[in-house]
Amino acid sequence: MAVQSTGTHEARFRLVFAHLGAVTAYARRRGSLDADALAAEVMMIAWRRLADVPEDDPRPWLYATARNLLLAESRKAATERRHRHELVAPETAAEVFELDPQLATALNELSPLEREALLLTAWEELTPTEAARALGIKPTAFRVRLLRARRRVEAKLAGLATAPDTKLTMERT
Repeated sequence: MAVQSTGTHEARFRLVFAHLGAVTAYARRRGSLDADALAAEVMMIAWRRLADVPEDDPRPWLYATARNLLLAESRKAATERRHRHELVAPETAAEVFELDPQLATALNELSPLEREALLLTAWEELTPTEAARALGIKPTAFRVRLLRARRRVEAKLAGLATAPDTKLTMERT
């Protein structure tokens, strides 16, 4: 491993840190109980592992790190609920952002992996290749997952539409 000068290390981290707002928004949209703290933890991990963060576009790496922390947060919350015998699930992203009820229904019927694929491209504006890196899968597998998610959402919305001119258009990537 090459040793970087402190100035170079800090300059590179500033480029990563520029994405703090995007990471915070990602965590908030995923229903994090404390999105600011989670984003700060992602930045601490990025600082410690700066050599692992891609220089060209750190967002997929940052989102993957945030996703792993969110999964850990979710497991911890589930364990705490079991210990307290709570049956209430945490809010979903749809509830947090008061989505159109039909869209929220369609999103909630997707598998967690399909929903994540759709949200990474729609909300986080990642390309399929970037989103695949964030999820740790091959771009081809991601595109299949995204296609399935889009088809399921479109089919559900078509079935729920009450007005003949109601239609959701989804940008194709």
